[in-house]
Amino acid sequence: MSNVYLGTIYLISATILWGLAHSVLASHTVKNALRRAASPPAFDRYYRFSYNFFALASFFPVALMLYSFPDRPLYSIVSPWIYLTVILQGLAAFSLIAAVMQTGPSEFMGLAQLSEIGEHKPPALITDGLYAYVRHPLYSGLLAFGWLIPEMTINRLALLAVLTLYILIGAWFEERKLLKDFGEAYAEYKARVPRLIPKIGKLVNW
Repeated sequence: MSNVYLGTIYLISATILWGLAHSVLASHTVKNALRRAASPPAFDRYYRFSYNFFALASFFPVALMLYSFPDRPLYSIVSPWIYLTVILQGLAAFSLIAAVMQTGPSEFMGLAQLSEIGEHKPPALITDGLYAYVRHPLYSGLLAFGWLIPEMTINRLALLAVLTLYILIGAWFEERKLLKDFGEAYAEYKARVPRLIPKIGKLVNW
């Protein structure tokens, strides 16, 4: 087997393992077990930051594989289309930043929870701003940015394919948790706002 394809298989396997670990730690079952083991105040204070740190640290080997394993180019977007691609990637990056700012960067990273004193405040359901157009603007921005990469290779395509599948599956499980957390309010929101791709009419009226 070619070294390129062997490296791609390793990369796919590592990405799948990362996604499984990431998903298991985010599940209600594991979170409730950790909350009982560590005591609710300690869990609510340290979980988000620890979860984000683990997600980033454990993705490092995947990124190392991506850039160190043998690879092969598939296509390159040429001028003038590359300028459109760069503009669209910029919009995707802006949407990512805007979504994080809307939810609160310190809360998103877990820093606000680390500094909390006293009773833990439950999360609120956000339905305005970017969340009025798609239910998962962070996922939409990540997918758009990734698939608009001007130079595609075998390893990049493999990584994007696995991460896309992970995001689609993860969004489905995440929404099951949100339905449990917010009940009818989330069910109504889910019925009127698309998951990842905004409705054209809403974009025109934005």
